[in-house]
Amino acid sequence: MAKLEDKLTDMLEPAVEASGFELVGVEFVRAGKHSILRVFIDHENGITVDDCADVSYQVSAILDVEDPISTEYNLEVSSPGLDRPLFREKHFQQAVGEVVQIRLVMPMDNRRNFKGQLTGCDNGTVSIDVDGQQFQLAVANIDKATVVPTFD
Repeated sequence: MAKLEDKLTDMLEPAVEASGFELVGVEFVRAGKHSILRVFIDHENGITVDDCADVSYQVSAILDVEDPISTEYNLEVSSPGLDRPLFREKHFQQAVGEVVQIRLVMPMDNRRNFKGQLTGCDNGTVSIDVDGQQFQLAVANIDKATVVPTFD
């Protein structure tokens, strides 16, 4: 996670948890006046539109007071969805066995993109099988990771 996302996660997590939800992660997509701050929330019973609205209200109040982002942006609060983003080591551990797509910050073996089955995650390292070849990727070097939805 980038530094701004870390700061936003630390800032927003207590309020989201106090509302009864898990803060899965925060993503800030920079695009000038069209930047987007995405806040992903989850709950064991799922997420409704009303849940997103309630959390959006709480998060907006914090962001208005703290003002951590100097540019214009739109706030989106949603569930992680089928293509669930993976932000923390515990998210990778929960996704072991799933097909995932991973983009690295710094290339490894001259590549930044990996798509394959997640075979493990511990001690800050993700293990992924890409077409029969095993790769060990540092969680700290992962720019973005998502579960690839499969339909049977």
